[in-house]
Amino acid sequence: MIKKVGILFGMEDTFPWAFIDKVNELGKGQVIAEPVQIDKVQQGIDYGYHVIIDRISQEVPFYRAFLKNASLMGTAVINNPFWWSADEKFFNNCLALQIGVPVPKTILLPSNARPDDTTEKSFRNLKEPLDWDYIFNYIGFPAYMKPHSGGGWKSVYRVDNPDDLFAKHAETGQLVMMLQEEIIFDDYYRVYCLGQKYVHIMPYEPRNEFHLRYVTEPKTTGAEHQKLMKTIHDYTIKLNKALGYDFNTVEFAVRNGIPYAIDFCNPAPDADIHSVGEGNFNWIVEHAAKFAVEKAKAHTLKQNNSSWGSFVKNSAAPVKPKTAKVPLKTAAEAKKSVVKKTVSKATSAKPVVKKKAAPKVTKKAPAKKPVAKRKPVSKKTK
Repeated sequence: MIKKVGILFGMEDTFPWAFIDKVNELGKGQVIAEPVQIDKVQQGIDYGYHVIIDRISQEVPFYRAFLKNASLMGTAVINNPFWWSADEKFFNNCLALQIGVPVPKTILLPSNARPDDTTEKSFRNLKEPLDWDYIFNYIGFPAYMKPHSGGGWKSVYRVDNPDDLFAKHAETGQLVMMLQEEIIFDDYYRVYCLGQKYVHIMPYEPRNEFHLRYVTEPKTTGAEHQKLMKTIHDYTIKLNKALGYDFNTVEFAVRNGIPYAIDFCNPAPDADIHSVGEGNFNWIVEHAAKFAVEKAKAHTLKQNNSSWGSFVKNSAAPVKPKTAKVPLKTAAEAKKSVVKKTVSKATSAKPVVKKKAAPKVTKKAPAKKPVAKRKPVSKKTK
């Protein structure tokens, strides 16, 4: 049976076509790739794709609904559209702390404008004012303020003091924002991760113009650099396994040798040759196609083939604590052990002399003596 891989994309023009060509090359006729074609979306219908790479549904809700239906029908959608709908950056930071990955200190801020269809009564659980003294002392200045959900560097602000924060927060409308400490970094890396196993670490300079951000070199060398690369690699795998992303980028700002995860919720990361450069582009095309072919060949009919993170899987089926394993003995060892124990007991035990049982004596119950009736005692004491 020929397996079919589709790619759903928007304005990008270099990665999708190179990906399709590479899948068709690696698939050798057993796995084929094409742009996803949609002429109708009927509920509960399988439209024939074993794998779909999603590059655009974060911008198009119609596509998101199509992908959820496809996932229910058994398509392996990369990335999982159900998780991507629920995911957001503040939660990711909380999860990173739990699994031991350093992240900047972060505070969640309520939206400046009330959401539609709410009143002051809707916020009776929210104290006014917030504990701004604590927040400012904890985060420090300068700091960064950005949406708790979203991406693409939209609505990201650098704030220098409380007045600057309040002025810029007033521009954010109904967006829920995060206030985050500034990591003054010595080095910076952006990391591709595919299939929670393929990792490609790229030196990155976010302060450069967009087309020059990948035109930079690592700031460390030798053993120090190797140690840093291993830590970044391990953190990347750990984050993507916890979140369940199969196609993601993670950004790390390195301060005093410690890589802090800055941004790791990018389910449709930049893969354009004109921004990432030819070398990085070739890597992402090769490994994205390789992973898609693997996923297509492993596809099982009438099964949920989407990937879920360990956070979700462990919540649904908690992992039992590991117990110490006792090494198994071979049959010969077990038999020898039993014989040895039997002989040991036989030689160490004292001989037991059996005594003859004494004849049983049937005792007769003693005859009851007649009880003399007492005369009633007179009340008189004289």
